Amino acid sequence: MTDETAAAGAAYPGHRDPREMPTSFGFRTVREGEKQGMVNDVFHKVATRYDIMNDLMSGGLHRLWKDAMVSVLAPPHTPGRDWHVLDVAGGTGDIATRIVERSGREVEAVVLDINGSMLSVGQDRAEKAGLSPFITFTQGNAEVLPFPDKTFDAYTIAFGIRNVPDIPKALREAHRVLKRGGRFLCLEFSEVELPMLDKVYDAFSFHAIPAIGKAVTGDGDPYKYLVESIRKFPNQERFAEMIGEAGFEKVTYRNYTGGIAALHSGWKL
Repeated sequence: MTDETAAAGAAYPGHRDPREMPTSFGFRTVREGEKQGMVNDVFHKVATRYDIMNDLMSGGLHRLWKDAMVSVLAPPHTPGRDWHVLDVAGGTGDIATRIVERSGREVEAVVLDINGSMLSVGQDRAEKAGLSPFITFTQGNAEVLPFPDKTFDAYTIAFGIRNVPDIPKALREAHRVLKRGGRFLCLEFSEVELPMLDKVYDAFSFHAIPAIGKAVTGDGDPYKYLVESIRKFPNQERFAEMIGEAGFEKVTYRNYTGGIAALHSGWKL
């Protein structure tokens, strides 16, 4: 890691300006319209090692956080109930699988991801698990969802929204496709709020994660971007404000592991 990168990492709270997100690729500034293609390339590279990636980024805690997210969602178990969830940026089917299984296979999920490599992994997993009748995989952009207004009962997104160039637009689209009474849930890496844990987490993130990623997958650059992108993402309070600005009400959030991750919730009322 260069001195410049280390300095940027040390100062990351001052870099959490959502206006910078469309042109920030980690700590690099790119031209308008370039970010999406660069993010796609990152996930093409890590698609088959997605679980390893998340284990590296979270020390394995992402599995507990995802389980907690589905518990908060509480998908219905009622047989025959017409209940549909849209999971965005969830190409591997990680969240959708949890939701469908938690409901006793009584709900239907649509997984939308812009990355075809991630979707291929998810489709293969769903087929092997016998979940193909319950989970549909669709390639599309979170900023322009290919669904009519008021289609879904819930919208979930886990560790994906910080990779969307125009986050406010994606939030407005989430609001549009939800039915009245529908719930928005977003799980994302956030700003560590416990003293000392932030320093330990920074040291681990900037020094260890790219190195381990290179050792495990042969390429450390995707992990460098992912670490930096966390520091560019708005903190808990600012992101809650953005959700409210998109039209959601009763917006709340809860921290996990001292703020390493946060679960934001909003309702379309």
